[in-house]
Amino acid sequence: MTTQASAPEVSGRTTTAGRGKRPRPPFGVSAVAVLAVLIALFSLVPLGYVVFMTVATGWETAAALIFRERVGELLLNTVLLTVFTVPLCLVLGVGGAWLVERTTLPGHKVWAVLLAAPLAIPAFVNSYAWVSAVPSLQGLFSGVLIATLSYFPLVYIPAAATLGRLDPAIEQSAASLGLGAWRAFFRVVLPQLRIAMTGGALLVALHLLAEYGAFAMIRFDTFTTAIMVQYQSTFNGTAGNMLASVLVFFCLLLLLAEVRSRGTARYAKVGSGAQAKALRLPLHAYQMPAQLFLAALTALAFGLPLAFVLRWIMAGGAEIWAADELVPALLQTLGYGLGGALVTTVVAFPMAYLAVRHPGWFSKALELSNYITSSMPGIVVGLAFVTVSIRLVPEMYQTAGVLIAAYVLLFLPRALVNIRAGLAQAPKELDEAAQALGTPPLLAFIRVTLRLTAPAAAGGAALVFLAIVNELTATLLLSPNGTRTLATEFWTKSSEIDYAGAAPYALLMIVISAPMTYLLFQQSKKVAGQ
Repeated sequence: MTTQASAPEVSGRTTTAGRGKRPRPPFGVSAVAVLAVLIALFSLVPLGYVVFMTVATGWETAAALIFRERVGELLLNTVLLTVFTVPLCLVLGVGGAWLVERTTLPGHKVWAVLLAAPLAIPAFVNSYAWVSAVPSLQGLFSGVLIATLSYFPLVYIPAAATLGRLDPAIEQSAASLGLGAWRAFFRVVLPQLRIAMTGGALLVALHLLAEYGAFAMIRFDTFTTAIMVQYQSTFNGTAGNMLASVLVFFCLLLLLAEVRSRGTARYAKVGSGAQAKALRLPLHAYQMPAQLFLAALTALAFGLPLAFVLRWIMAGGAEIWAADELVPALLQTLGYGLGGALVTTVVAFPMAYLAVRHPGWFSKALELSNYITSSMPGIVVGLAFVTVSIRLVPEMYQTAGVLIAAYVLLFLPRALVNIRAGLAQAPKELDEAAQALGTPPLLAFIRVTLRLTAPAAAGGAALVFLAIVNELTATLLLSPNGTRTLATEFWTKSSEIDYAGAAPYALLMIVISAPMTYLLFQQSKKVAGQ
């Protein structure tokens, strides 16, 4: 009788799990939703600041400050910088990815890593090296040169990952219909890179809007450099706030353009059978030109900056390695990087959990709020936190907590995307099974879901850490008195034309960033199944 009575109970549990009943979140759906909503509302603080300051200024004053000749000059500089740099990054990124992934290029595995390496060098360090090499550099085309060499890997990495996982069957079909290699590339391969190209172009454009140090060093005026000048001269002047509102509007336009340019076409393979291995095209007479092109690109984007950093270190001698200056800067950089990465990763979990376990318009709207804020330049986020902290909680102004909060808003999507991918790969059935066996929801989440998601979360944290190590503008605005990070100390010394004194800080940033950049490259390959 005991056996007969217990059998239906076990069977009933199995049937319930088999119907795909959603597991209970560790703190309940409502609690997770409340946390996600609070995070989303918090992330809208910078946007709310811009709207509030624009409204508080009044239409007549705002219009007079926005529709003036100086804003027109800045707008023209920004538009021209974007118009020239983004296409160049697309050509270099997609061209490099195609050579590495789809041709018989000798040493393609080495080139694959070298083309991603420039991401380890912050743009302001790149500018510092180029000014050292060519002191007369200034203006638009110098900005285009430095920005292109700094940011083309943002297109190359997703393009290479996409090419690595594309099914070559369509290309083979095109070839069988008489299309040559080049015609097949433009008519078949290039359209399949659309999402990678638009996403990479958006990242490049947003970096152009946010960059301060690289353009300030070559005396090229953009909205970000002008806002910083206004802030330094009038602290929180109305003119600087209106420039920030124009800059945010420009960012939102870029986000909208990227969403519309994605299209709705699908390029996934549907059907049975394993994906064929792509055939690498022979370069024949173009073998040597391709090698020279990649060698020149990596030399200009990575070799030259590294060489001039080392040159200034040699010129400075042993005295520039002052432990009482370098060690505190290194420790504070690591402390803010690790602390900011940890907090950002924890904050990203509720929103990622809702997006994966309870998808819908609600979770998408919450995610969108974070992407809008992260698209804003660090200087706008910094100004928002300066104003809010002074007016509402003055005791929090210039504290480590405010600075880390700014890092969270700026870099939350980097952790969110990775955690969301990790949760999607953690089968919810395992969580259900653990709960069905009597494990409390929180314990089941820790033992099952959290363990399976840990590698993806660690990858996201590493990307946030890399971003914080190289962040300059928000750190300059919000860091507590006495804070000395590698980026701010480098900027202080280079602004004083002490290039030798700045070199150790630049080298340490590169040394710290290099492993994170390699991790990003390896993650892209893992996504591509390589």
